[in-house]
Amino acid sequence: MNVLIVEDDSALGHFLQQGLKLDGHAVAVVTDGEAALELAAKLRPELMILDLGLPRMDGIEVLAEMQEHFRSTSVLVLTGRAEMEERVKCLRLGADDVVMKPFSFHELRARLQALSRRRSQFEDTVLHFGDLAMDRAQRRVTQAGRDVELTATEFSLLESLMRRRGERVCSRAELLREVWRMPLGDNAIAARTSRMDTNIVEVYINYLRKKLGRNAVSSQNSSADCHSVIRTVRGEGYLLGALEDSDLKASAGSSPTVLTSIFALGGRASHA
Repeated sequence: MNVLIVEDDSALGHFLQQGLKLDGHAVAVVTDGEAALELAAKLRPELMILDLGLPRMDGIEVLAEMQEHFRSTSVLVLTGRAEMEERVKCLRLGADDVVMKPFSFHELRARLQALSRRRSQFEDTVLHFGDLAMDRAQRRVTQAGRDVELTATEFSLLESLMRRRGERVCSRAELLREVWRMPLGDNAIAARTSRMDTNIVEVYINYLRKKLGRNAVSSQNSSADCHSVIRTVRGEGYLLGALEDSDLKASAGSSPTVLTSIFALGGRASHA
């Protein structure tokens, strides 16, 4: 999941960040309430781990704001406040869970796994973006009413992008974790997010672009330079939306060296 930790104890925040990254989550940390809301608006995290005793804006205020503006984000509250009334107040304000300090990281991990399972039960079965529709239960994708045949890997890749609904860039590291199940902890990022790994993402993005072609989002733009529903955000990753011609030229095609590297991994491109 994409996780935002809001904790003014920098040592604890760092500890949580490292542990969750090793579990494969994308993790950001802020130390005050106002920064939490600013970053939540930018990242649209799936989960927020929220301490109550924060500078600049109390955690209770942050929780209320999250419920008003970012209800799709699950919130797990961390608190050292022992009063039952305080915990009940958090739950009534919309917190999905409350964990008391001090806590075991193993318990926190189990609570996060439970929240993740709960989220998956309530996520939309059918995702929409422009003229694209994805029925995740039937594993079917249509564009403007036309069936689009995708391999299992292509389907998973498009699902990762559509779940963000064009609101947030999806990094290559996130795609490697979500689609190819590569655990990308701190020590693993440099070793495993190699040029070969990122080329896998680029090649499959191009496969999707060829199959999807022009989308309603781009067709509304009068410019003839809009060609694909998948946009490359240089240095960051990919985003659903109109693709500029410069991006198209930069990402079109794959070199024989790239394809050779992919086939060397077991022919994923041909059998996925």
